[in-house]
Amino acid sequence: MAPAADREGYWGPTTSTLDWCEENYAVTWYIAEFWNTVSNLIMIIPPIFGAIQSVRDGLEKRYIASYLALTVVGMGSWCFHMTLKYEMQLLDELPMIYSCCIFVYCMFECFKMKNSVNYHLLFILVLFSLIVTTVYLKVKEPIFHQVMYGVLVFTLVLRSIYIVTWVYPWLRGLGYTSLGIFLMGFLLWNIDNIFCDSLSLYTRTLYLRYRPKVKFLFGIWPVILFEPLRKH
Repeated sequence: MAPAADREGYWGPTTSTLDWCEENYAVTWYIAEFWNTVSNLIMIIPPIFGAIQSVRDGLEKRYIASYLALTVVGMGSWCFHMTLKYEMQLLDELPMIYSCCIFVYCMFECFKMKNSVNYHLLFILVLFSLIVTTVYLKVKEPIFHQVMYGVLVFTLVLRSIYIVTWVYPWLRGLGYTSLGIFLMGFLLWNIDNIFCDSLSLYTRTLYLRYRPKVKFLFGIWPVILFEPLRKH
């Protein structure tokens, strides 16, 4: 969780049920969790190009939807970490469920005939999304969301392992590399949660030493400038 010394910024008091370890409004008054926010650019921009390329290659709509779903998740996560408002939290977390359902559909339909539709799987995934959405809006418990998201991710991992092991063994290296990167991210996420207090103290020390400031190049693009503490 976030340090107790966090300050209030442009978006007012925090209303989200989660407040991550990054100190709020430490870099700029307009963004609550600066680094958690701008890091979402990798989730927003590349998938847009992926969707465009999918259209050019004549791929099926489900693959285009997958790329666009990633962009939506990235935009929702940007809004959530920028504001720490409950409504923006939902804009991040619910699309995570919906996008994973799209991924599951793609993974199980990747060997079917072009433009075929698996209505049974589609119905199950839509029903799952509706149930998760309804329950989560009622209970407002982040653990519930994390467990449901974990179920979908676990399904994707098992399906991926099956594909690279038995169907496309020449993709085994790529598949296991992707899995390793994912597990590394999961490990770092847990370290961030478990050792938040120690990490916060360390980052405050670095902040006082280098004093990063945000400037906007041409009034648009954020640039980080460092002003090391001068010795007298």
